[in-house]
Amino acid sequence: MDKPLTGRLALVTGGTRGIGKAVAARLIVDGASVRVTGTNVNGVPPQGCSYYAVDFTDHIATEKFVREVAHWGVDILINNAGINKIGPFNRINPDDFDKIQSVNVRAPFLLCRAVIPSMKRKKWGRIVNISSILGKISKEYRGSYSTSKFALDGMTAALAAEVARYGILANCVAPGFIDTELTHAVLGEKGIAEITSKIPIGRLGKPEEIAALVAWLAGPENTYISGQNISIDGGFTRV
Repeated sequence: MDKPLTGRLALVTGGTRGIGKAVAARLIVDGASVRVTGTNVNGVPPQGCSYYAVDFTDHIATEKFVREVAHWGVDILINNAGINKIGPFNRINPDDFDKIQSVNVRAPFLLCRAVIPSMKRKKWGRIVNISSILGKISKEYRGSYSTSKFALDGMTAALAAEVARYGILANCVAPGFIDTELTHAVLGEKGIAEITSKIPIGRLGKPEEIAALVAWLAGPENTYISGQNISIDGGFTRV
């Protein structure tokens, strides 16, 4: 079986459940050495992955972890960790807003900075930031989350423009409604039924489908896609 990522070291944040777990597992299958993060000290990563507990809302802990990552020689960075809190715009707690930006924007920014020097030396690197369709469109009660995901897109575009000359390709992937525990908890079964009725494919996406796209963008076959924000949403944002 061909393993296109043999010899590559990947870091996947938020890799113990949902999309992050599926991405980490896929990168292992493709031959990469994979390190994942989670917030729980007892977090369980996919088989074959090394695990690091870090809370990206804690700036001191984040910066300590980032300094460590800078020495790893990461080839592939997948910024997947993210948090959300839904509520009316005029009732958003500024502390909650700041925490969401810390996890969804600040941590990816710091990690990108940490891995770029070694990628430049190798003249090869892949960065995939997991955004959301709510970073391309939005809806009510998503003020904090959409702010973070639109920001992640802008950061990725600027970064891609700077580092492509060094063989480093940076992209966003924007999942739609995916069949994860979090989606079920947030939407409930009634909400999921309403959403799926608006998705042309007629179902939620699977984490493994997101992982397949991320793995391709992170692999050697991707030689010319950079600075993009690619929706994978069953056609939801195109109708």
